[in-house]
Amino acid sequence: MKKYTYSAKDSDNQNKWWVVNAEGAILGRLASQIAAALRGKNNPLYTPHADLGDSVVVINAEKIVLTGRKMDQKNYYRHSGYIGGLKTITAKKLIEKRPEDVIRFAVKGMLPKNSLGRRLFKKLKVYAGDQHPHGAQQPEMMSIQ
Repeated sequence: MKKYTYSAKDSDNQNKWWVVNAEGAILGRLASQIAAALRGKNNPLYTPHADLGDSVVVINAEKIVLTGRKMDQKNYYRHSGYIGGLKTITAKKLIEKRPEDVIRFAVKGMLPKNSLGRRLFKKLKVYAGDQHPHGAQQPEMMSIQ
């Protein structure tokens, strides 16, 4: 009698919703735990090629912590597509201007760089304040170590 390894499919996903409070959390540690939840690595059915992850809502993004001198020294880059069109912004200015983007960029860098990663990234919702419009999904609080 042969035994086969079960390979999970996208339809096996139970898709729970989690709320993460980013207040006082260190950016990299927070982002790695969010990325693991989006991938579904906490699920016993985890399969690398399937979307078995949960949806994550992050609140208080404006109160994230960066260690060392990263607030002043960490730069985020974008390019307009024109010659000399490289734009730079420090982490401190980005947190003042759009605090949600700091967490989005960190998590996106930890997801796969393919169509699965783009689909997983859509399940991340980030809000600067402590309010979010996802109460109907009955999200549970996720503890961050």
